[in-house]
Amino acid sequence: MEIEVKRVWFEDDNIFIQTISGEERSHPLKWFPRLLNAPTEERESYELSPFGIHWEKLDEDLSFEGFFSYSKQQA
Repeated sequence: MEIEVKRVWFEDDNIFIQTISGEERSHPLKWFPRLLNAPTEERESYELSPFGIHWEKLDEDLSFEGFFSYSKQQA
């Protein structure tokens, strides 16, 4: 599954992505304690790759595919 993301943002204790086609997905930050507890500056210091989002300082990675295949029922 190839997903092209154009935007990542944080709002109301959630992380959101928006694809180039305009589709939006989110996850609660409580699923990712490193992101939840990180200062805003570190949380917003990420890199996008073809596969996901990487936070070097936090040693955290989220795949774009996970936003489409992982649900609250699994958490």
